[in-house]
Order: sequence, then structure tokens, then C-alpha cells
Amino acid sequence: MRILIANRGEIARRIIQTAHRLGHETVAAYADPDRDAPFVHEATMSFRLGPSNLSASYLSVERILAAIAATAADAVHPGYGFLAENGPFARAVTGAGCVWIGPNPDAVESMGSKIEARRLAEAAKVPIIPGYDASQKLSDLAAAADRIGYPVLVKAAAGGGGKGIRIVHDAAGFDAALHEASSEAKRSFGNGAMIVERYIQRPRHVEVQIVGDQHGNVVHLGTRECSVQRRYQKVLEEAPAPNLPDTTRDGLHTSAVKLAQAIGYDSAGTVEFIVDDESGDYFFLEMNTRLQVEHPVTESVTGVDLVELMIRSAAGEPLTISQHTITFTGHAFEARINAEDPSNGFAPQIGTVSHLRVPDWVRWDSAVVEGNEISSFYDPMIAKLIVDGAERDTARRRLAKALDELVVGGLVTNTGLHRWLIEQPPIVEGRVTTRFLDETELPAAPPPALAEAVAVWRKAQHAARSTAPWQALGTFRITPHHNTQATGLRSLDGQLHESVGLEADAALPIAGVSLARRSVAVNVGGHTHTFSVPTRSERWAPANSEGHGHASAIVAPFPGAITEVPVVLGQHVAGGEPVVVIEAMKMLHTLTAAGPGIVAEVRVSAGDQVASSHVLVTFEPPEAARESPREAQLEPPEVSE
Repeated sequence: MRILIANRGEIARRIIQTAHRLGHETVAAYADPDRDAPFVHEATMSFRLGPSNLSASYLSVERILAAIAATAADAVHPGYGFLAENGPFARAVTGAGCVWIGPNPDAVESMGSKIEARRLAEAAKVPIIPGYDASQKLSDLAAAADRIGYPVLVKAAAGGGGKGIRIVHDAAGFDAALHEASSEAKRSFGNGAMIVERYIQRPRHVEVQIVGDQHGNVVHLGTRECSVQRRYQKVLEEAPAPNLPDTTRDGLHTSAVKLAQAIGYDSAGTVEFIVDDESGDYFFLEMNTRLQVEHPVTESVTGVDLVELMIRSAAGEPLTISQHTITFTGHAFEARINAEDPSNGFAPQIGTVSHLRVPDWVRWDSAVVEGNEISSFYDPMIAKLIVDGAERDTARRRLAKALDELVVGGLVTNTGLHRWLIEQPPIVEGRVTTRFLDETELPAAPPPALAEAVAVWRKAQHAARSTAPWQALGTFRITPHHNTQATGLRSLDGQLHESVGLEADAALPIAGVSLARRSVAVNVGGHTHTFSVPTRSERWAPANSEGHGHASAIVAPFPGAITEVPVVLGQHVAGGEPVVVIEAMKMLHTLTAAGPGIVAEVRVSAGDQVASSHVLVTFEPPEAARESPREAQLEPPEVSE
């Protein structure tokens, strides 16, 4: 069978892995920014969908159908997101003579509306949160909120991903919250219909993995805890959900299977619930008719390949597992590694993954390899880090160890946040609620790990020179063993720093080094700190006693396109004067001189594409103009850095 994957990134690679193991061919359907992505090269063949615009590529049913025809694909796996829960797309695929590797379109559509899903859940005797969806009139919704009792939750009837949701604490704020949520839902999903529900004060987000076949069989594969969220976006997941009363756990399993059976579900899917952490009561939230991002933790504790079950079920095969043959072993955690800055409102980051070092004992479901770029076109997920252990605390400690050994350099990520998270008491105790991250003050960004980076850089240089004649002297040194010469480092934000490194006998951190690119990345406390190491001609700074600054080299703070360079070689510039204009994420950013200086090099021109930390323009200090030409051209002696 030739399977076209209507998705990208880590989930495309995940599907390719299982499909190839089963002997199937794969087709990577890609948009232009993904032309060189790993999933494109790993598939049997590839097809260009179109430009970066989602409507012309990954969300274009027309282009995906064209890819099916051009590649003679026999089946389509939608992954998650994009068109995975689009009933008309599923029908279009089957209408093109292809197998749809997912639940039947009727099941997809029945769960596509939260209002209809609530009614089906209620009919299947699955507990639902007290709520109202019978009318969309403002007065009726407001009256329902009064009957239910505040606080209430107003949420979109369609879509997901945390959009179109507001918590309302009193009647005075109801109208405004409803308007905001409905408008957001209309923009995001094309449907502004709303539901009013009771708001659970200490809510946990617990879900049940189910899988069915075309012969009426449905089984559950246990629970997952997904309560660590930021603005309804999952951050850290685990399986099974901890500290559930037996009656609650059994009820969740039974309810999930009953709902799946009621709608004739015949693939992998997830039934999500809100669990009241105080009472143990549980209520149906929604059903995701697709593979979940967090499915690996279930695979870890059950030993089941969910993608394989989806492929076999779509081919008409009966399930190869039954409820009594499914066993649960140990505990697993998944940390979503995103290119985002938690200390800056979780702002998405773009850049090149310059260093990548992953412990060889973890599961690493990744969208990228070293050298790939995280662009502004798609979500910022880099990878999923999955670890397991015989018991929950063992798995948690192994996750801590993995985060301490992980290096993802070249851009800011949330690895340090994860390292902090798993030591927080609610997570250690397994009593976290969905409100934890939004109500907790997050740690500040750590100071740059300058000494550690310098020490690692010098060790790498020393190793590279290990064949030099002077190495024959062994430990003999003419100068003291501890190097007191400062080495310059430039951080991702373009700031120039200096450090003399660590003491000679200090332990070195886990790190990645590229002497060719003059770049180093070190893991300190779970955070990856990335620096470029400028040559002596690229860096200079005034003595502290001078009390004033002058222009330093201008570096790209992020990947982008150069649109203008308003300076020329030899030009005197003043502090704050524009030097380079760069375009990134559809916005123009003007880079200015930090102080007075003379343009020494102009390394780019309009139209150039540059990577983060790329040196664009360098300067000489103003004092250089008073030196003789011969003196100005002399390079300082080379020293060990």
C-alpha cells in the first residue's frame, strides 16, 4: 500500500516509521518551507503541494487530491491537526478511491460539533457537565448561566485548541465574555455558536485512548493526564493519570468505550474528560477523532503501536488486541519541546537548530535534525521528549535526567521550563490542575552560562590541536594552568560578553560545539545557552574605565531577509543610527549601532537571506581613525580562546 501523509513535521516522520516497518510505501506531501525537512527525505517519494500559505498547501483539499492522483497513492493518513478531523475531506479521499486511515467520516462529523457531541454523550449515558446549548440568543444563554450558577465557562461549539473559551465569574461580565469568545470562535472556525457550562474550580484534564475496528470492536488503552496547560494548550503529559479513585478511573474507561461504540468508531481516537480533583466526579469534554500529539505515552505503557492499529483497521483487519490482553506497565511522561520563550510570554521563536544532542536512552519524536530551521510559518514544536520508568517518580526523575542531558541550540526553547516544572510540588505529587501554569509565577530567564561555554569551547579547541608538537609536553605548562585570558561570546540576542571560563578542575556541562561555525551550546539547569564565538577582529569593547560605549558588530537577531543596508565601508556612524534593515515574520526590523564607530566590513546586501547570529556589519572603534594606517591594519597576536 502507498500511503500519502497529509501532514508534516514529527507526526509525518512517526507515520513513515511505522508504515515502512509494515512494508508500505509513503508519500510526503510538502509545502515549500518544508522542502528540505527530514520527513520529505525519509518518505518513499514526495509531492510539492504549494507555497507556505496553509490554504494553498496543507489545508488545500484540491492540492492533496492532486497529490493522490499524481503519486497513485492508495491511502491517506491525516496525522493530527490540519484536515485530520474534517469530515468532507475524509469523504473526498474515499471518493478518490483511497483508503482513509482514520475513523469513518460519519464518526468524525458526529464529534465535530461540541453541541452534537454533548447530545450523543448524554444519550450514551456518559456524564456531561451541566450546561446549555439549546439556543444562541444572548438572553437565553445569560439565563442559563444564572441557572447553572457562576463561575461558568463559555466555549465554542466548534473547533478546539483553546480558542473561543472564557471563564465568567459573575453576571456583570457575561455579555462581554460571550462576545469575545464568540468572535474568536467565528474567526478561528467560521462558527460563533457557543455553549455555557458549569466551571469546575479544581479541574483536571484526563483523557482515555480508545481504538476500534470495522467489526464493532472497541477497546481502551488507559488514561493520560494532560492538566499541565498554558491557555488551554498542553505542555506536559503522562500516562496513566495519577491519583484517580478506582471508581473514577473505571468510570472513565467505561464511558469512553460506550461513547465510541455509540458512534460506530473504527480507528484510534481520544475521549477527553474534566475531572473534579476534589470530588472525583468526571464529565465528558470532547472527543478527538484522530491520533493525539501525546499518543507516545500510551504506547510506552502498553507496548502498542497506535499508528499500526490505525493502518490495519483502515484496511479492514480486526483488532489484534482485546481488552483482557492489554497490559499496563510502568509510567511515562512526554515533554513538548517548543521553540518559544517562557520568560517573554511564550513568544514563538524562529531560527536554525545549530546544535542537537539527545540522550540515546529516550524516545525522541522530532520534526527536525541539526541544521534545520524553525520558521514562522508553522507551529513552534521542535520535538516530543518521552521517557518511562517502572513507577511514576522513577519516570519523573528520568525526565529530569533527560532534560539535563539535552542540548537544543540556536534558538530559545522551553526545555528549562520543563526542568523547573517537574520539580514543582503539584507535579511531584500528581495533583496538578489545568489552572496551575496560568496561576503560577514562572521563573525568570537564567543569566547566560558564559563560564561554562568558554570552558567547553577551550576544551574543544585543545582537542582539535591534540596532534600539535607541543602536546608531547603533556601536563607541562610555561603559563599557569588556569587560563585568565578572556574569551568573547555573543549570545542569541546579539549581546557581546566576555569570560575567563571555569576553574581548571571544574566539571563541564553537556554541550555541543562547532569549531567550523565558531559556535557553542551548553546545557545548564536544563536550559540550553547558545553562543557564537567571534574572532578577535570581530569583537572589541571599551575599557570599563572609559565610561562610554561605541558601536559593536551588528548580528542578525533572528533569521530573515536583508531589505536595506544604509551604510558603506569607512562610514562614521553615531549611536542609534540605522545600520541594517531586516525582514522577519512579515515585519521590518531596523538594527542600529550601539554607539559611535567606523564601518569596517559590510558582509551583506539587500536581498540576502541570513541565519540567526549571522554577522552583518562590523566596526572599528572611533579611536582607530587616529591611528596610523600601518597600526590600524595590525592584527593582535593569536591567543588561546
